[in-house]
Amino acid sequence: MTDLIINGGVPLNGTIKPSGNKNAVLPMLCASLLTEEPVTLTNVPAITDVTKILDYFRSLGSTVDYSPENGTLTVQHPHEPAREAARNLPLGIRSAVLLLAPVLFRAGRLGFDVDAKGCALGIREIDPHINCLATFGASVSQDTGIDLTLPGRPEAQAIWAEYASVTATETFAMIAAIAKGRSVLTNAASEPHVQALCRMLADMGAKIEGEGTSRLTIEGSDQLGGTTQAVPDDHHEVATFLAFGGVTGGRITVKTDIVPEMPLILDQFGKLGLQFEQAPGEVTVTGWTREVTPPLTAQMTAKIEAAPWPYFPADLLPQAIGVAVGCKGDVLFWNKVYEGALGWSSELAKFGVRAHLSDPHRLLVFGGNRLRPAEVEAPYIIRVVVALAIAAMQIDGRSRILKADPLRRAHPNLIENLTALGADIRWEEGK
Repeated sequence: MTDLIINGGVPLNGTIKPSGNKNAVLPMLCASLLTEEPVTLTNVPAITDVTKILDYFRSLGSTVDYSPENGTLTVQHPHEPAREAARNLPLGIRSAVLLLAPVLFRAGRLGFDVDAKGCALGIREIDPHINCLATFGASVSQDTGIDLTLPGRPEAQAIWAEYASVTATETFAMIAAIAKGRSVLTNAASEPHVQALCRMLADMGAKIEGEGTSRLTIEGSDQLGGTTQAVPDDHHEVATFLAFGGVTGGRITVKTDIVPEMPLILDQFGKLGLQFEQAPGEVTVTGWTREVTPPLTAQMTAKIEAAPWPYFPADLLPQAIGVAVGCKGDVLFWNKVYEGALGWSSELAKFGVRAHLSDPHRLLVFGGNRLRPAEVEAPYIIRVVVALAIAAMQIDGRSRILKADPLRRAHPNLIENLTALGADIRWEEGK
């Protein structure tokens, strides 16, 4: 494992362009299996999960032309994928579940272990994916793992989901896009990356209504075609760069075409004293007062709640916590999506942060901390590495973040970009 060495207290300044959205590119890549025609993606982030998916495609006999330097890739899949290889999903990444529908469609049969792992964010159910495929006609059997068989083209279905799962919505969208008839998903997730997948499937030939809402209607096509799509910018990374600039006393402008997705995100970071200016195609962090905006209800503590889109994203809650450790007031953080996702907060005490983990979902960060540099250990959660870096960057002195490798799963060249903005930060092989 690799550590991050940070010498904090240095203002970051400049202009930066965020990378493509990890949570968009992975389902878009998986959806390419639904056609035999070439699929081209631009603005592809050079992250390890993309590499693993592409290695899997090669094992199927697919043609892959990928240029990490310019973020462009083209894939074309064979009429008959290597069936034995199709069963060996790259289970080291959570996004492997997004391969279930398209691989089952192409290979007709699929068997796998249920121990797919991504970030350590508590239990993540595979049931919604399997139940969705079973509803569309797949037969399911269990022995040492799960075996799925799809005898032919699925028939359209109506599903009312228990909760708005992003990846389960994407599984539904992919299987519905090739099903006979008109399928409906109620309680669909509506995140920007789900919308990007829907736009791609529509361009490939599916007819889609309700994109960006909780009710998704898809009329499938008997033959989806190729497409060229731009992966949207990562709103998590936009906010991350702004946070780094603000807590270091600098000024960073982020150039992006997703400014319309940012209002609530900026409002919540604004509660922590970060100040912003917006212009067409860009957002600039201009200052940090460290003051927490108090609620008008005097008996309440200021809080930031994370829930499915269009609420504040759960993947940005750690970054907000990283900012809050330097604030003057108290803030309650509430993760309504993942249980156990705040357990890493004990590491903040090493920086001198006073915080109380109320339960698996809620963390109270107290204001007015006397921060000090420290050696902290990151769990296997991408955004927590970023949060610890945000905390360390605002503290004078040298800090070390142990086991920081998960950062590479979502944020390519983040360290190089921060260095270009003036940060004193580097990778170092672990002790």
